[in-house]
Amino acid sequence: MRREREESIAKLKELTEGIDFCMLTTIDGGQLRSRPMSTQELDPQGNLWFFTSDQTHKVEEIEKDNRVNAAYSKPGDDTFVSVSGRATIVKDRTKIEELWNPVLKAWFPEGLDSPDLCLLKVDIESAEYWEAESGKLVELAGFVKALVTGTSAEWGANEKIEL
Repeated sequence: MRREREESIAKLKELTEGIDFCMLTTIDGGQLRSRPMSTQELDPQGNLWFFTSDQTHKVEEIEKDNRVNAAYSKPGDDTFVSVSGRATIVKDRTKIEELWNPVLKAWFPEGLDSPDLCLLKVDIESAEYWEAESGKLVELAGFVKALVTGTSAEWGANEKIEL
C-alpha cells in the first residue's frame, strides 16, 4: 500500500512538473470559488504547498469547509490534472523559510517579516488526470477519423488516483 502511494505521488509530480499555477477551488457558503495559485511544492508525503495571506477570503472559506480542488493544465502537452484534498493554514516559520522565494516579495513586500504570511497546505486525498499518449498530428487524425466515421475519438490516458 505504501509503495502504491509513493508511485501515485511520483506520477502526480511528473504530471504537474513545469506547471507553476493551478486554479484552487474552495467552497464559499455552498458556492465554488476558484483563483490562480502558484504551487511551491508537492512534497513526498502527498501535500501541496502554497503561500497566502491569512487575511484573504479563501482562508475564511477553508476555516468553514476545508475541502479544496487544485486544477492543473498543460494544454501544449494535452495534460490535465485535478487534485482533491483537505486544506489547512500553516504558520510554521521553518517551513515558510524552506519554501520562501524572493519573487514572492511581489505579493509580500515585507518578505518573511510580512505579518499575514502563511502557508496553505493541501493534504491530497485523490486525483484524476488526462494525458494524450500521442502527438498532435496523431490526435488530429484521430479526431478527423471520429468525425468522418461517427465513432468516438481516442484521447489517451485517464486515470483516478487515491492517496
